[in-house]
Amino acid sequence: MEYILQTKELCKNYGRAKILKQVSINVPKGSIYGFVGRNGAGKTTLIRVLTGLHVPTSGSYSINGIENTSGDINEARKKIGAVVETPSIYPDLDARENLRMVCRLIGRPFDKIEEILKLVELANTGKKKAKDFSLGMRQRLGIAFSLISDPEVLILDEPINGLDPQGIKEVRELLTMLNQEKGITILISSHILDELSKLATHYGFIDRGVVLREMSAEELHHACRKSTHVTVDNISALQEVLGSMNMDYRVVSDTEADIFTDFYVTPLVTELSKRNCTVFTITQNDESLESFFINLIGGGEIA
Repeated sequence: MEYILQTKELCKNYGRAKILKQVSINVPKGSIYGFVGRNGAGKTTLIRVLTGLHVPTSGSYSINGIENTSGDINEARKKIGAVVETPSIYPDLDARENLRMVCRLIGRPFDKIEEILKLVELANTGKKKAKDFSLGMRQRLGIAFSLISDPEVLILDEPINGLDPQGIKEVRELLTMLNQEKGITILISSHILDELSKLATHYGFIDRGVVLREMSAEELHHACRKSTHVTVDNISALQEVLGSMNMDYRVVSDTEADIFTDFYVTPLVTELSKRNCTVFTITQNDESLESFFINLIGGGEIA
């Protein structure tokens, strides 16, 4: 697999506070990488390192195979577009004037402004000033800023935080289009996990500055798939019966198993009783991304 962004044992300290602790992530080219963690987990700090706003204490990272120890890293970083926290807009300028101002600041021509405005669906805002935009429109304008440099990678820090349902839908559709039609790799941090699950193709889970796990959306779906949790007094008998019934299952403990195949309860209990196996509980389990993450970090709330 080809990776466009990677970090290797990256650390970032502020005084004695260790914010990132040997963070290693691998962002596949062409993916939408969901970076999942509670507030204060280290998501924004990592993004600031990748975009050059912070210098790591130790470790390394690479962009398109170019490590931050190389003199070429600034050239590689030019292929990154980013919106870190709240996008900085010019409130008294309209959308076009905002983009022209950003083009002047970074030394880019104006030739792509109309194309970008159409992409983010702000082409018809006319002379309406940015201070009168909705929060969703401001977020899309911030994304428009990041597209001026024609990036290969788009890094977004909590882009849907605070948006209403319509604004969230608009940003989600925009990001999906940029990824699928323009081939832009997207790293998006968020704690709104239900929405992230509608976008991401890959995930990295971080808590207290430590990356706990990376996985694809397919692997996560498998881990979170619907199951029936069964508790018995004879796990060997349960395995024997489930095997004879060609069921897909996973043994959880000496008395528990998760069954992933749909089944009728009565035939299963009948077969188990023939083997003197008592069934104590049968419960349905449909784990969400949020519950998966909470279990991964050992409890607590996502805020």
